[in-house]
Amino acid sequence: MRWGIYSLAFILAACNHVSKQADVYLTTPDAKQLLALQPVLHAGKDTAVANIRIDTALQYQEIEGFGAAMTGSSAYVMQQYMSAAQRDTLLEALFDAQKGIGINYIRMSMGASDFSVAPYSYDDMPAGKRDDSLLHFSIGRDSMLLPVLKQVVAINPEIHIMGTPWSPPGWMKTSDKLEGGSLKTDAYEVYARYFVKYLKVFGDNGIKITALTVQNEPQYEAFYPSMKMTAPEQAVFIKDHLGPMLVREGLKPEIMLFDHNWNSPEYPISILDDTAVARYTTGAAFHCYEGAVGAMSQVHAAHPEKGLYFTECSGGSWAPSFADNLQYMIGNLLIGTVNNWSKNVLLWNMALDEHNGPTTNKPDTASGVNRGCMTCRGVVTVQSTNGVVTKNIEYYALGHFSRFVRPGAVRVYSSLVKGLENTAFLNKDGSRVLVVLNTSKEDRQFSVQDGTVVYPYLLKAGAVSTIILK
Repeated sequence: MRWGIYSLAFILAACNHVSKQADVYLTTPDAKQLLALQPVLHAGKDTAVANIRIDTALQYQEIEGFGAAMTGSSAYVMQQYMSAAQRDTLLEALFDAQKGIGINYIRMSMGASDFSVAPYSYDDMPAGKRDDSLLHFSIGRDSMLLPVLKQVVAINPEIHIMGTPWSPPGWMKTSDKLEGGSLKTDAYEVYARYFVKYLKVFGDNGIKITALTVQNEPQYEAFYPSMKMTAPEQAVFIKDHLGPMLVREGLKPEIMLFDHNWNSPEYPISILDDTAVARYTTGAAFHCYEGAVGAMSQVHAAHPEKGLYFTECSGGSWAPSFADNLQYMIGNLLIGTVNNWSKNVLLWNMALDEHNGPTTNKPDTASGVNRGCMTCRGVVTVQSTNGVVTKNIEYYALGHFSRFVRPGAVRVYSSLVKGLENTAFLNKDGSRVLVVLNTSKEDRQFSVQDGTVVYPYLLKAGAVSTIILK
């Protein structure tokens, strides 16, 4: 539990100037209301059985932001399928808090991921060749990505950008290729220098990388850029190579370990137990594809001094129901992760085309197994023929948080009420934000108590509301 983030005087001042009305934004399971501004909510008498009480004196983790991954595929569809005017409008809808949903945290791959137009690293070499001096290091293959990132930074200069490798260059690995394998023991030091090069080159191009994860999904080797990295291997790499080298170079990105599913909390805990590693790390990152969100609280219980981060989950055509997706994304991925100590929430692809691509994914001819997700859905879909944008459920789910819970906000206490999943935040400007999801099959009457002021409210079955108290 975090105390003292705001002074007592500030909290008292906020409580003494509570407004008697609140703004409300609503999304309904029938998609007829999509992050839609509702009539102002006025203070009244507490006549509801269910009461959600907000207490800003009980403070938890600081929030860094909400967003998604600007993959190579996302940049490609924005650059190739859209006019400059269309792209400007889309980026404002994604990253501007007044004209859109105010995304303030993005993730990008170091080199190719499974959602790139082709596989590559920043230092590819012919078979049997090495480049330990990194003389051939180049971000030239990110020619689609870099201009989009520059536009994003122009809209939001303070945006968090997380870099994540799917694979080092093949010559650093036991597989001698981008797919699968492990990091060679004699490549640890040069791989640390590869990270330094990455940070500096993007910095020279006006893109400040604020966070790193060491390896995407280190427990999984795939038929696309990937690498197996055990917890002991990751610990050695951070403790003896990456951490000390970043310190020597005066570079200070947040370093997050693990970056894989909820079903293996022992992986990050075992690394953080080593204080020599922990001194270099900000915390641990998680994905949604296996396990349960409560695993994040297990890691917090073991290491409350470290931050927790949620860095990937994708919706897709396997889940076509808007109502079901709204329940899962708001309840599990957003409310669930922040209530289990996450400092951010990131979804997967920012944008894909109508064919869920383009991707590096192709059937493996030997096994017939697909090389990755062929049915993943972006936050938005961009039509390849005319650049027209469809805002998907992911857009509206993120918007209920990203537009209103700004970086530097702190999660605060809100009452547990069965059937009304909720979480609350205190922004730096003193506004309080409550997000409530009605998981019941019937409309729910309840009240929100903010200090001494009470707001009666009726929320439709399956709907979500963001309530902003100023």
